[in-house]
Amino acid sequence: MAKKKRRIHYRKGGEVEAMREAGHLAASILQAAAKLVKPGVSTGEIDGAAADMMSERGCRSAFLGYRDFPGHICISLNEEVVHGIGSPKRIIEEGDLVKIDVGIVTPDGWVGDNAMTVPAGQASEEAIRLMYGTEECLEVAIRHAHSGRRLAEMCASVEDCATQFGYTVVREMVGHGVGRDLHEEPQVPNYWDRFTMGTGPKLAPGMILAVEPMINAGVPEIRILSDNWTVITEDRKLSAHFEHTILITDGEPEVLTPRPRLIEKSAVEDRRLSA
Repeated sequence: MAKKKRRIHYRKGGEVEAMREAGHLAASILQAAAKLVKPGVSTGEIDGAAADMMSERGCRSAFLGYRDFPGHICISLNEEVVHGIGSPKRIIEEGDLVKIDVGIVTPDGWVGDNAMTVPAGQASEEAIRLMYGTEECLEVAIRHAHSGRRLAEMCASVEDCATQFGYTVVREMVGHGVGRDLHEEPQVPNYWDRFTMGTGPKLAPGMILAVEPMINAGVPEIRILSDNWTVITEDRKLSAHFEHTILITDGEPEVLTPRPRLIEKSAVEDRRLSA
């Protein structure tokens, strides 16, 4: 029997409002968890605190138990790209680059998904620039997210931006549609084959996408550690990750996981950033 083709969902009315609520909830938990990042705190403590926040707000983790993932959030340090597992034995140190990815499911079954990268204590000039560049890649992608354009244009804009900073994009890990399920169609890579720019779906009102640049300071290659989850850079150089869930509209795209931008250009010019 032929495999059933997965379809792209186009949300409207109450579905959009439900996703807006899920996104705002995920964003509030992400920002609260990020404020807990400091030297001496374990990644397990932050995972546990995020779990408590979800319980208090009447939602649950979209990650816990997903393909047997053991954490409530993903928390990844330095060369770890994504899917790090919180542990009481993993102590955050001064200058660490900490990626926090929060996905929640509301009581009505809608998913909110977002991520950001923050420094522990004083960040190095290299880390600040990488965080700024990765967040800029996300902003550039969102500016390309207009109805009628090809998804390919938005995806290609991420790699173009990363290249301008001298960075590379992770090709094996991609963004995705999101709604009732954590991962829906379409896939949203952070690059696009230049020979196929005129192919792929067109963006249209009602599409909801998790856009998540994963940007490496060194080579694009990655590998997975023995826990079968944590993804690290092949050359062990730093990686950063920022993610928003966005809604395609008739006009400007709407960010469903709103938060203030972490790093402005002035911070890069000041060379150092304190969490």
